[in-house]
Amino acid sequence: MRGRTFVFGSSGFLFRSNKLMYDQQTKSLWHHLRGEPVVGPLANSGIRLTPRPVVTTTWREWVQAHPSTVVLDIETGHRRDYTPGRPYGDYYASPDTMFPVFPRSSRLATKDVVFVLRLDPHRKLYPLAVFDREPVVNDTVGRTPVVVVGRTASRTARAYERGGLAFQPGQGPGELIAESTGEVWQVEEEALVGTRGRRLPRLAGHLAYWFGWFAFHPDTPVYGR
Repeated sequence: MRGRTFVFGSSGFLFRSNKLMYDQQTKSLWHHLRGEPVVGPLANSGIRLTPRPVVTTTWREWVQAHPSTVVLDIETGHRRDYTPGRPYGDYYASPDTMFPVFPRSSRLATKDVVFVLRLDPHRKLYPLAVFDREPVVNDTVGRTPVVVVGRTASRTARAYERGGLAFQPGQGPGELIAESTGEVWQVEEEALVGTRGRRLPRLAGHLAYWFGWFAFHPDTPVYGR
C-alpha cells in the first residue's frame, strides 16, 4: 500500500516511510489506512495505532495562520526530487492508479479526494467537492455532533465536536459563527475556541483517495450520497 501521510500516534514506535511504512524497532510493515502491522514480527499482534488529526493545505494558507512555522529544506542531499509537484506529481495528475485495485465503486470517481472523519468505530467520508457549496458542514457521526470546515481549492478540511451548536461561516477562513448565539469562534489546530473561553476539541481525520479507502472500508457512509 503506497502512501505519503502518517495519520496515527506513534505509541512509542519510530517510523520511516518511502513506499511502505515500517517501524525501525522490528521492521514490521504497517497498513497506512488501518494503522496496524500486517507483515513482520508484529503482524497479528492486535496492536493498532490511534488515529490523529491531519491537515493538508497550501503553504500560503498555513503561513498566514502560523507565521513562525519552521520548514525543512527541500535540498535534502539525496537524489530524490522534492521540488513542488514531485516526486508523485504525474501520479496525482493522472486519473489512473499505479496498480489494480479491488473492490471498486462508481459512487465517486476513482481518485476523488475525500476527507475521512474517524470516530472509531464510526467513520464518515466528505468528498472535497462538498466544500465548494457547503464550506461549513454541521453533521452527526454516530452519536457525536460534528462540524467539518473545508476549502476545496487548498484541499483543506478539519473536523471538531460542536456540542449543541450549529455553525455558519464567519468573516474569514479562521472564524465560525454560532447560529443560535452569534458568538464568534476561532478555528485553531487543537480546538474551536469561543470568545468566552469554551473549547470544542478537534477530531481525528485525514485525506484519502476514494479508491484506496473504499477498498478497505466499503461500508463507510458518504456525506451527501
